[in-house]
Amino acid sequence: MENKSSNKTLRKANKEKNDEFYTQLSDIEKEIRHYKEYFKDKVVLCNCDDPRVSNFFHYFSHSFENLGLKKLISTCYKNQNRDLFSQHDSEKAIYLEYTGDKNGDKIPNPEEIGIIPLNGDGDFRSKECIELLKQADIVVTNPPFSLFREYVAQLIEYDKKFIIVGNQNAITYKEIFKLIKENKLWLGYGFNRNMAHFVNKHYVDYATDNDHQEGMIRISGVVWFTNIETKKRHDDLILYKTYYGNESEYPKYDNYDAINIDKTKDIPMDYEGAMGVPITFIEKYNPDQFEIIDGIGRYSMLTGPTEETKGTYLTRINGEPKYARIIIKNKKL
Repeated sequence: MENKSSNKTLRKANKEKNDEFYTQLSDIEKEIRHYKEYFKDKVVLCNCDDPRVSNFFHYFSHSFENLGLKKLISTCYKNQNRDLFSQHDSEKAIYLEYTGDKNGDKIPNPEEIGIIPLNGDGDFRSKECIELLKQADIVVTNPPFSLFREYVAQLIEYDKKFIIVGNQNAITYKEIFKLIKENKLWLGYGFNRNMAHFVNKHYVDYATDNDHQEGMIRISGVVWFTNIETKKRHDDLILYKTYYGNESEYPKYDNYDAINIDKTKDIPMDYEGAMGVPITFIEKYNPDQFEIIDGIGRYSMLTGPTEETKGTYLTRINGEPKYARIIIKNKKL
């Protein structure tokens, strides 16, 4: 019930463009600690935040010396006010630039932070924001969910390293899935149970779980996407089930030559053919252990609808469609 409610909230955010989900400092700290070695002497850009209130800017400015950063840049969109929630009523914006502690107190004081007006509205797609992007080595932010495809495409175009927050369902986007298959993008370490708490004044949080937090809206199915190497993506998934002798537990799709697997833990250790696994498999995906062949739902995630697959629904089993599946093969058999 809560997953459906969270997905409904995200769909509403996409439709209404109320995408200001402000990430908690604790969640940022928890993720970035795994990448500490990659930040030394790097320029970090947070280009989807109001830098004066953003927890991304707060984290990197206060961790500047500890991480060994070279420079921190943070921009905001259509806002010159300190209000946590921008009304986007200013056509111009600013960006902040921080190059480290100058007075020895190890605190980013206001006089040490450069406040620079932008000519435009601070949109990450604008020419002047692209120029800031070109300066960056690593981009870390929570981009608008409604513009996720476009945002990632820009990062890839300019060959940037990144650690960004996104909706887990973005895995099924044709543009994103292709990058995952080609090992140009993967999941980071993640939020607890893939649930994140954000500050967002546009929605009511109906969560009743024990991790509910006052003043926060909880969204399930939220993950970190990155193209920086992680140790966890090379950990083998331990398989303990067998296909042969238990064939009835692994039915084939009506319109696709692969067996269906409803839970990642049920992947058999002895099957050499194509297997359809849930999109949550990507959390455990090790490119040394498995090969991604395709992604299927109503049609292939790689090709989109074609004349052959139009209206077919590739995940049907005995006429009943399953949710989206990733088609994999075991490379170690």
